[in-house]
Amino acid sequence: MVKRLLITPFQRFVTTESFSGVILFTATVLALIWANTHFGDIYQSIWQYKLGISTEDYELSKPLILWINDGLMAIFFFLIGLEIKRELLIGELNSVKKASFPFLAALGGMLVPVAFFFLLNRNPETSHAWGISMATDIAFSLAIITLLGKRVPLGLKIFLTAFAIVDDLGAVLVIAIFYSTSIKWMLLVYGLGLLSVLYFLSYRQIHAKYLILSFGIVIWFLFLKAGIHPTIAGVLLAFAVPIRQKINIQTFSERLCSISDKIRAAADNNKPILTSEQIEELDNLEEWTSKVQSPLQQLEHKLHNWVAFLIMPVFALANSGVVFSNGTALDTTLSSTIAISLMAGKFAGIFLFSWLGVKLGLAALPENTSFWQVMGVSLLAGVGFTMSIFIANLAFPDNQLLLDSAKVGILIGSFVAGVAGFLVLRISGKKPAEAKTP
Repeated sequence: MVKRLLITPFQRFVTTESFSGVILFTATVLALIWANTHFGDIYQSIWQYKLGISTEDYELSKPLILWINDGLMAIFFFLIGLEIKRELLIGELNSVKKASFPFLAALGGMLVPVAFFFLLNRNPETSHAWGISMATDIAFSLAIITLLGKRVPLGLKIFLTAFAIVDDLGAVLVIAIFYSTSIKWMLLVYGLGLLSVLYFLSYRQIHAKYLILSFGIVIWFLFLKAGIHPTIAGVLLAFAVPIRQKINIQTFSERLCSISDKIRAAADNNKPILTSEQIEELDNLEEWTSKVQSPLQQLEHKLHNWVAFLIMPVFALANSGVVFSNGTALDTTLSSTIAISLMAGKFAGIFLFSWLGVKLGLAALPENTSFWQVMGVSLLAGVGFTMSIFIANLAFPDNQLLLDSAKVGILIGSFVAGVAGFLVLRISGKKPAEAKTP
């Protein structure tokens, strides 16, 4: 029973992410086709259409694509922040023993691709793109791994999810430190001051959702104007959401039994409607249900489908439309450097660091998992898509040629890594569980 309570939410998470990956793939293909047809001008003009507010003294107007990349994606990063906090406090990263294997894998998966990029890149103009090959797209990778069904043990899926979350944390830090513009410190201080108020309320177990929302909008704006990428505000804001319930499950269960008894006792079988006493008890039930739910878990649950099925597909649709038919030659060196860094760098880094961690006794393989399967997941981690494209936009904000070249490298590298990882996992799924080393 306990195992089912722990496993079922994760399986539901995997199912959601897997279907999201299918939608992401569809949006990507649609964007590529749309951008390279006679309607390509419409595609470009839609995302460059300016929206905003304007007064005599102030104007905040941005192209639609920037509202998506800076605004909607802040919600995506807020969800990532919630997931990171949950994993650090009560999940797969809440102890050294649990975190060691995915942490080492993620560390290798960040450092080695960057090393590959610097070894291959010879153009100082494109050196700022080193962060593109660091991240793993969890939606795409879980969608691929789910196609294999029972060939892939649950422990391997948990491992993939855990190191992808560590990966995301690394990408967030890289964006905050290396991809932010010149900083206006006073605006940043104001934003951090508001965050400190929310952190204090969280420490006191006070969850004021409307205060978090209103403060969040102001903090996002302050970070935007301060020169820190506003999506970082989403991550920091997530850490202000309390994870503990106001009451424990035992108290809730006792109260639930009491409410149930009162509803039954107040029943009037002669009427097809509820009595006033029953309505009052149902209101009490709603209040107690709210108290027993973790604010972090509740927010994560509500946001997940919106992010998976709306925000990420819209981001993919807006950012994947690379034009091949305009006669402009792409920077194939940059494309190949990014593709190789994703494919070979991710594989080498994750597999090598994982293998060394186990051999040195610093970590242990997940249950029912072989090194052949770790090899397959290491290849699969080269699917960088969402976060990689996001960092590409930050690396080349004013150079469409290099941005398109980077996107082509991401698409090629992600596709090859996804196919290779799928094939290795399919083959390794037939091997006996005791075959621990390749």
